[in-house]
Amino acid sequence: MIAALVLKRLGLGLLTLLVVSLLIFFAVELLPGDLAQAVLGQAATEETVAAMREQLGLDRPAPARYLDWLGGVLTGDLGTSLLSGERVSTAISQRLLNTLFLASYAAIIAVPFAVILGVFVALYRNSIFDRVANVATLVSISSPEFFLGYVLILFLSVKTGAFPAIATLRGDMSLIDLLYRTFLPALTLVLVVTAHMMRMTRAAIINLLASPYIEMARLKGMPPWKVIVKHALPNAWAPIINVIALNLAYLVTGVVLVEVVFVYPGIGQLLVDAVAKRDFPVVQACCLIFAATFILLNLAADIGSILTNPRLRHPK
Repeated sequence: MIAALVLKRLGLGLLTLLVVSLLIFFAVELLPGDLAQAVLGQAATEETVAAMREQLGLDRPAPARYLDWLGGVLTGDLGTSLLSGERVSTAISQRLLNTLFLASYAAIIAVPFAVILGVFVALYRNSIFDRVANVATLVSISSPEFFLGYVLILFLSVKTGAFPAIATLRGDMSLIDLLYRTFLPALTLVLVVTAHMMRMTRAAIINLLASPYIEMARLKGMPPWKVIVKHALPNAWAPIINVIALNLAYLVTGVVLVEVVFVYPGIGQLLVDAVAKRDFPVVQACCLIFAATFILLNLAADIGSILTNPRLRHPK
């Protein structure tokens, strides 16, 4: 039963990714202007533009070019950058590693902090601590990433000089130096995703506190913290895992603004540069990677919910 449900989710994920690839390709196709003309500049002659269109395959029908692009993606060939002439996979690989490092850095801080904070605000609900935490998380959720980033730069870089405002990376940097230089962008992401995870943890635990087995544990004289940690939290994992997976997907796919603010050399910054310079093969590859990551982590959330919830494992 579980294997069938997992395979069904995987099949739906692959179908979704196929539809997304269609949207990405034809969205780029619908952009105004002639790609060959944009690459060569306004001074290019008609003959040069025609030769460039033939070189790029723009003289062929869009469906045929989509099938060629999709076939290349399936074999690991993401195309060639129009600006640098290097393989797109080569141009993206190091940038993707940088983005995954930043997302992992933020996740290692945000996930345990959000879950522990959610447990505490559920334990002390309706107290001053609960109200302050809820106001703080509402402010964090309501603030755009770039705004939080600039606020952190103002107070932690410009005014105090504690951390660098620009996340400059070098190949010879030690791990400590790397963590130090990327702390501000990681903290920005932590502030954004912690609020969602904390509020979901709080809501899931409070929703279970009225259950009969929780009341029985209380009547036996069990301490409140033990009731939550030992009885409520294990049964609240399904929605918590779901929201954690969604926020992990955001950490990878939503870093574009954060990377631009801190000039972080990740795939988000590469995407912005490629859009500005109309390097469409790089744009398509970056968008596809973001979509695949989001779909994969959503699948992980679904599978995690199935494995942690008996009602989903044995539907009636």
